[in-house]
Amino acid sequence: MEKYSLKELCDWIQEIVENDLPDRYWVCAEIASMSVRGHCYMELVEKAENGILAAKVRATRWSNVYHLLSAYFLQETGQSLHTGLQVMLEVSVEYHAVYGLSLNVWNIDPTYTLGDLAKQRQATIQQLTEDGVMDLQKALQIPSLPRRVAVISSADAAGYGDFCDQLKHNRFGFKFHVQLYPAVVQGDTAARSVVQALNSIAALEEEWDVVSIIRGGGASTDMSCFDDYNLASHCAQFPLPIIAGIGHTRDVSVVDMVVHTSVKTPTAAAEWLIERVAEQVERVGSLMLRLQRATQNAVSREKNRLLLYEQQIFNAVRGKAVRERGKLDLWMKTIELHSPERIFKMGYSLTMVNGKMVRSQSEVNEGDMLETHLHDGVIQSVVK
Repeated sequence: MEKYSLKELCDWIQEIVENDLPDRYWVCAEIASMSVRGHCYMELVEKAENGILAAKVRATRWSNVYHLLSAYFLQETGQSLHTGLQVMLEVSVEYHAVYGLSLNVWNIDPTYTLGDLAKQRQATIQQLTEDGVMDLQKALQIPSLPRRVAVISSADAAGYGDFCDQLKHNRFGFKFHVQLYPAVVQGDTAARSVVQALNSIAALEEEWDVVSIIRGGGASTDMSCFDDYNLASHCAQFPLPIIAGIGHTRDVSVVDMVVHTSVKTPTAAAEWLIERVAEQVERVGSLMLRLQRATQNAVSREKNRLLLYEQQIFNAVRGKAVRERGKLDLWMKTIELHSPERIFKMGYSLTMVNGKMVRSQSEVNEGDMLETHLHDGVIQSVVK
């Protein structure tokens, strides 16, 4: 068996690589690690279905290529290259006796990454559905007057300023209490940052009516953080209603799907809150008008009822008076029939002695002064 020194073997391998692999190749892999020091150094890996590492190789993008490819990838996908991203790279294979096998990166296909993001998004939706949390937010009730708003946004984002201006200068003059919980809403750390903001709000749940997650517009993959499973799961199970206005016109993120209400822009999110308050104010005004009308109708009914009672009482009193007047007339007639004057007029008289009525001659003595009462006067006489 022929013997080689290590250097001879490495030189032989290098010669084979240079002779047998002279072309460039498109390779699909995951970026496991990445650092930029003028040049870009990456470690590419492929994992089996069970997650076990199946292959690993170093890759280098020289600075003159790195800046061009990075700008191109960012323009097409809306995000920069980062660890954990699935990519398709055009590479050439190189071998060095000291540094070993590596890949030299010449080009990148952003459409492959977009397709992988779409697969991840669908997997997230499926997992949330299996978790049974997709519709939890929809069941939450919006408070009657949602004026205490916790906002998750980048502090210097134009969308946040638009949101606040829309609330402050609303046409109804409603007052809103808004507090910013700053978070990164774009890039590799966005999902984790928004979750941290949600946790801060949850600790003060009683102080807020609703939460609004807002950001300005951007490329479709600027929204990739809003397809993150952990973020979407936190939003879906959050105890307060979430209003999302994350600045897109076509795409719907997973967060849009699980929150209570999703609108296109931060301004639209503010207008949605204004309309909810306006609806309640209008409802209260309508109830007040109905109450006023009901009160007026009740007063009118009671007034009519009082007039009816008054008429009934008047008729009852008048009837009672007529009946009593008839009784009085009857008694007057009876009294008249039995009055002394009438008896006197019939020829009867009344004889008195010493103020007492004389019923028998035994009641008077000789010399007594008698008074005889007739209907038209008194006759005095002396008993003999």
